Amino acid sequence: MYGCFGKQCKKHPTARSLVCCIQQTTGNCENSLPPTAGKLLTSKRGNIGGQQTHIYAQGKKRENMAKQQQVMQVPAAWGIRSSFQSLVALLIAILVVASIYLRQSNEQIFDYGSTTHKSSGGLTSRCNLFSGKWIYDNKSYPLYKEGECTYMSDQLACEKFGRKDLNYQFWRWQPHQCDLPRFNATALLERLRNKRLVFVGDSLNRNQWVSMVCLVDSAIPPAFKSMHNNGSINIFKASEYNATIEFYWSPLLVESNSDDPVNHRVPNRIVRVQAIEKHARHWTDADILIFNTYLWWRRRQMKVLWGSFESPEDGIYKAVKLPRVYEMALQTWAQWLEVNVNRNKTQLFFMSMSPTHQKADKWGGIRGENCYSETEPVMKEGYVGDGASPRMMRVVDSVLGELKTRRGLNVQMINITQLSDYRKEGHPSIYRKHWETLTEEQLSNPKNYSDCIHWCLPGVPDLWNELLYAYILQL
Repeated sequence: MYGCFGKQCKKHPTARSLVCCIQQTTGNCENSLPPTAGKLLTSKRGNIGGQQTHIYAQGKKRENMAKQQQVMQVPAAWGIRSSFQSLVALLIAILVVASIYLRQSNEQIFDYGSTTHKSSGGLTSRCNLFSGKWIYDNKSYPLYKEGECTYMSDQLACEKFGRKDLNYQFWRWQPHQCDLPRFNATALLERLRNKRLVFVGDSLNRNQWVSMVCLVDSAIPPAFKSMHNNGSINIFKASEYNATIEFYWSPLLVESNSDDPVNHRVPNRIVRVQAIEKHARHWTDADILIFNTYLWWRRRQMKVLWGSFESPEDGIYKAVKLPRVYEMALQTWAQWLEVNVNRNKTQLFFMSMSPTHQKADKWGGIRGENCYSETEPVMKEGYVGDGASPRMMRVVDSVLGELKTRRGLNVQMINITQLSDYRKEGHPSIYRKHWETLTEEQLSNPKNYSDCIHWCLPGVPDLWNELLYAYILQL
């Protein structure tokens, strides 16, 4: 090593040692000098004064260079600091953009139908029917009276079961860009002449089916209409038009242990995600098919059976998480449509998710409350609650998109989700027929047995059918 103290001056007669020895009186040993004698001294000969002068000059030069390096280190440090700040700013910008993107992505899902899977031509191609607002209109609404509908369901007859506030019947949906065509029962029945219109799905699709029957009921004389129930299928017939409006109970679309139209409440739900033919054979030749499925999938996972319900012990069972199991079922449904639907005859529709209103704090109400005692819609435009699943809506979007682009089969989405989300007051709550005797605990706390899933009639499902009617007019 190159030393500066003690005997190292004698032991290391190099230029570096000499400089160290000269500078050791000042305590400034320049360790960065090169170890080569020729670069510091012009000669090892000569008097010591010449050597000292040269070394002193070299030392000053190195000192000046060191100062310059220190000066240059300042902007370097600032450069590093500036780069770090720029990186932080970039990361913040990325996070902001990502959050905006995710928000817009969810809004697009709830605004589904305005830009994708549109029918060609007509009102629905130039106007987003699903974007608008609710307007109170007690002059032209309701479209029928609850007590005058021959086939009203007691589960949906809120006025009959004690609801006094009837304002839920008087709201009209107004799209931003156009007007919905006024529902005309006779015009619809003419479109349905010699045809089958079939709703397939769960109790919310049955809710819509009852609404449709009530909408056309008054236009048909008693002698020319009838209702027939046969297991999972309910058939309303307008004999003068040879037209039927039907509902088929299939809450998961594919086969399940919840397929019984009466005894379908089972604690351990099981689905056969690859089996649909048992249901589909009942609506193969329909002219207009309206599907829905969501409510019965609302759980973290579902038990899937590969096998038969007739021989359950021979089957293979596996729990599959949401939304994957939902996607598997919809893929089976889509494959069936691709193979079996007559594309020259059958028109296909899929109803988006009907939202629930179980948490009042989502719309600014009291935490722990629900739709019970609500009397007004949510008036904040763009409101999105938590009663529907964007993840599952994306699955539907993907499956319908693939059907159209890869298989050439169009299924029109009727996006009822956000427009229904505004209507927190439109549910039966406690004003409906209850199939089981209520307990004392339930009676003492009405919100605990309030139905915040289905919809009073006349009410929100009438709009669903007005939207459907707008599309049917274009067929």
